[in-house]
Amino acid sequence: MSYYKMIDGKKLDGKLLDMADIATSGAGDGRISLADAEGLMVAVKDSGAYTDIEKNTMEYIRDNYQWTKAADEWFRKEIAKWAFTK
Repeated sequence: MSYYKMIDGKKLDGKLLDMADIATSGAGDGRISLADAEGLMVAVKDSGAYTDIEKNTMEYIRDNYQWTKAADEWFRKEIAKWAFTK
């Protein structure tokens, strides 16, 4: 696993991308679930700051991966609340 991945000329967080890949492959229905979204939130918050790389990565994941409706709504609400404090 590389710490960063370049996609479309942007440096993205490799850990978050790997988490999204794992969440959408395998036994599930190919979407990011609420539990997956909670895991992504923990990973985003691990440094205590919402960096531009993390913002770009989460934008990429929201645009390029399928989410359950509940996971998408929860993540958007929680990330907005948390980012507002940063």
